Amino acid sequence: MKIRDASGWTMFIFGILAILFGIVGLIRPELLLSVLGFEVVDRAQRAAGDYTVVYITAASMASFNMGVYYVLASWNNLKKFYAWTVPFRTLTFAIFTTIVLSGWAPTRFIGVGLWELAGGLATGVALYTENLPR
Repeated sequence: MKIRDASGWTMFIFGILAILFGIVGLIRPELLLSVLGFEVVDRAQRAAGDYTVVYITAASMASFNMGVYYVLASWNNLKKFYAWTVPFRTLTFAIFTTIVLSGWAPTRFIGVGLWELAGGLATGVALYTENLPR
């Protein structure tokens, strides 16, 4: 289990970052909300039926899990998995950008979309160059 090439490194780095962001959101969901530009409301002041913290916790667990998948894929050189992530990371960028432009999310949230796009493009370019004839 070792990382063999640039595409594996893009997956590994993205995975480690996803794990770290997931841990932050699990331990301190309000900190993650703040970093992403969302207004942070004290838990005691949240209205009944406000599940923001629950949702951030669930999204953070998903981020943690996704990060683990990416790290394991990089360690096992699962190129097919790498390739599957590229279009979906691009789709994530498009959706997140749309919700920022529509005013549903704060401007800083676009950073998550850009992070997804940059990672997807880096992986896509690495996969492409690794498959060029030598």
